[in-house]
Amino acid sequence: MAVIAMTFAKNINASVQIGDMIYVCIVTTGTGAVAEPIELGTCTAVSGKVLSCNITTGTARPATTDFIMFSKDNKGNLSSIDGYYAEVEMKNDDTAAVELFAVGSEFFASSK
Repeated sequence: MAVIAMTFAKNINASVQIGDMIYVCIVTTGTGAVAEPIELGTCTAVSGKVLSCNITTGTARPATTDFIMFSKDNKGNLSSIDGYYAEVEMKNDDTAAVELFAVGSEFFASSK
């Protein structure tokens, strides 16, 4: 196993945590064609614009044009809101205006 560090132009998504699975989609230069996601490795550190992950020896390093994404472990991140009150904060990290189309939630009434 080897640890690689990837530096991005913008801050990394706040949802990325240590232990998340990191995937890479290889983008073909010139055509822009995107291949199926390939499992890169497990996230070992996240700090600002730098993401580190474990990769197996012989795994190709992603290029600067490749698309990087992550996946959560269903065991620890599969739940719904618990309690009587929830507060949400949403941020737009981009410099351009964006439009929010919908916000949703699911809940279960546990007592009446």
